[in-house]
Amino acid sequence: MTQVAFLWHMHQPYYEDLVTGEHILPWVRLHALKDYYGMVALLREFPGVRVTFNLVPSLLVQLEAFAANRARDSYLDLGLKPAAHLTEQDIVFILQNFFHAQRTRMIEIYPRYAELLARRGRMATPADAREAAQRFSTDDLRDLQVWQKLAWLDPFYIDRDARVRALIEKGRLFSEEDKLLLRDVELELLNLVIPEYREAAARGQVELSTSPFYHPILPLLCDTDIYKRTHPESALPRRRFRHPEDAFEQLTRAVVCHERLFGRPPTGLWPSEGSVSDAMVPLVAKAGFTWMATDEQILGRTLGFTFSRDASGHVDRPDRLYVPYRVKVGAVGVGCAFRDHALSDLIGFSYAGWPSDRAADDFVARLADAGRGFTAAGGREEPVVFVILDGENAWEHFEGGGRPFLRALYGRLAAHPELRTVTMSEACLAAKTELPGIFPGSWIDSNFYIWIGHRDDQRAWSQLADAREALDTPGHADAGAVARARDEVLIAEGSDWFWWYGDDHSSEHDLEFDDLFRRHLRNVYGLLLKPVPDELFVSNISAGATPPTEYGPTGLLTPILDGEDTSYFEWLGAGTLEIREISGAMHQTEPRPAVITHVRFGFDYEQLYVSLAGTDRILDLLAEGYELSLKFLKPESVRFSVRQILGRLRGTFWDRRPVEPYWVERGPGGATVAAARLLEVAIPLADLLGQGRFDAGSAPGDQPAARLAFFVAVYDPAGAELERHPAYHPIETEVPDRGFEARNWTV
Repeated sequence: MTQVAFLWHMHQPYYEDLVTGEHILPWVRLHALKDYYGMVALLREFPGVRVTFNLVPSLLVQLEAFAANRARDSYLDLGLKPAAHLTEQDIVFILQNFFHAQRTRMIEIYPRYAELLARRGRMATPADAREAAQRFSTDDLRDLQVWQKLAWLDPFYIDRDARVRALIEKGRLFSEEDKLLLRDVELELLNLVIPEYREAAARGQVELSTSPFYHPILPLLCDTDIYKRTHPESALPRRRFRHPEDAFEQLTRAVVCHERLFGRPPTGLWPSEGSVSDAMVPLVAKAGFTWMATDEQILGRTLGFTFSRDASGHVDRPDRLYVPYRVKVGAVGVGCAFRDHALSDLIGFSYAGWPSDRAADDFVARLADAGRGFTAAGGREEPVVFVILDGENAWEHFEGGGRPFLRALYGRLAAHPELRTVTMSEACLAAKTELPGIFPGSWIDSNFYIWIGHRDDQRAWSQLADAREALDTPGHADAGAVARARDEVLIAEGSDWFWWYGDDHSSEHDLEFDDLFRRHLRNVYGLLLKPVPDELFVSNISAGATPPTEYGPTGLLTPILDGEDTSYFEWLGAGTLEIREISGAMHQTEPRPAVITHVRFGFDYEQLYVSLAGTDRILDLLAEGYELSLKFLKPESVRFSVRQILGRLRGTFWDRRPVEPYWVERGPGGATVAAARLLEVAIPLADLLGQGRFDAGSAPGDQPAARLAFFVAVYDPAGAELERHPAYHPIETEVPDRGFEARNWTV
């Protein structure tokens, strides 16, 4: 029998400015509505399935405040403000921020929400936002206030709550009373979260573990010089940070919070970002923890080898990976689990584009194979496969908020004759193998680069060290102010501020994170009655990941379709999309270059032309069984896919009919495809838009106006979506009309 130990990690940074009381970003509240309650409530349907939830205290105390109606954020306040009283500044903020949701799964499934997004259009500048505001009536704004919250509600409420169902069916022309009703639902749901976890733990179905209170990287709090272990030649912060006493306080505060909320102290710890070192092990044990967890790469570095996998994903040393260990530093020891990062990342990064049943079948088969491989490698005890990942950010990319997948997964696990789910404590109880120390690193590349490797990170660490020194010499500040200043320092020690610094991760909220970090440090000096260093008023951001760059067509095209760049002029005037790597809130352990790196698109008066370039020859990619697809949102439910079948290139239309969930092949129509180094496609607009909307026999430019919106998708040989470009919004362009050439004429 193979034991399977799931740990779902629930975390949000501490968004509150302790001086103003404002929560800068809404993600605690919104994820509580969509994920936190339903993830644990779902287990009532599967009483035989046992899992562990890791609940970070910085999340829990903010959730308490929102549930008690004590916490506020701008998104909440503006969502509740009467629509008729919104100022121009309010409206600009709403239009910029009330569409922060996964477009395909959370916006486009609701026609009115999608309509409002289309009305807003794309906004690159504040002037665009002010212009867009003129297109919104009071009724439009009120509908947007409702949909921004409605789209984030838990699937249980969307499917079963009569109040929510009535609002969804109403769809538009909401009233102020509807907004108040939705606020009642919101508060009800927020107040269900913590009790549901408490009840699940009380009935013995789940274990609740914790992380250091404000989610700091414990090894770096103990000593930032630990970074030299993996990067001996790297620059370091101008001031060394070395405060193991802070690391211990983050742990003890977490224990106190957890016991207050759940009635018993936690026995397990997910160190923030799976970050470990010898220095933190005695602190973990002293705080009362019996187990902790990190990544397989840390185990490999500790043992002196690298885990590798064959083409089917089977790890080469299952007898070393699928067992719990005991890490001993001096006379102190703590149990330790090491996550299978390949299996964990399948859920976090790959299965969202798969049908739920197929994804669950694949995952369960891999678990069973892992257990069999352990036995074949000579393992004698029951193997334990540790699956540890983010429990919130992935689900917005899944159908139905991930519930169909989780139901399929839990159902198969409960019925499988070779698999048995266990909590982390149960899995680690049998730890026999001892490790004399542990390699210092995190779950990302078994090092700390993300949080200290870039000069922006290092500047922030130096600022933190300065503020921490100021705390040690409080001067004339009273005891209450010193205690509040200490809270500010502990908050600033959190990992999330450093996650967003540098060129490895970026989001739409980089500036907010940067500002809040520096605000916490400024508050330290203000509370201590000390002058605030000037540098804390200047952004730490010097670099960042650049999103895809897209430009629209500026001229009509007449390309030669041969799969090659035949001449400079054939794609001159085409629209372009440059694809560059960019990471968001979830970090993939083993990133790979994008298959498609450049997209060009444009028209003559009868055809849409698209050219795709990649890291390798496109023809070779197609010969390996990959499929390239243009997935249209406008016109909806149409895609054009190119594959190689029996050595021949084939491009064909697929349609999804309203009454059927499946794609139906239509055939190639009059499309032309060519592949060599590039893929070049010509799609008749009559085939794409339909003869009723586009008459190819009409005079050039006399066709009715039409707008196209599409993604470029890559499917692997198994049919799973591998990547999609652009990542967050489709390419949008107008079919040229009679005035197109005149509008784009240049000398």
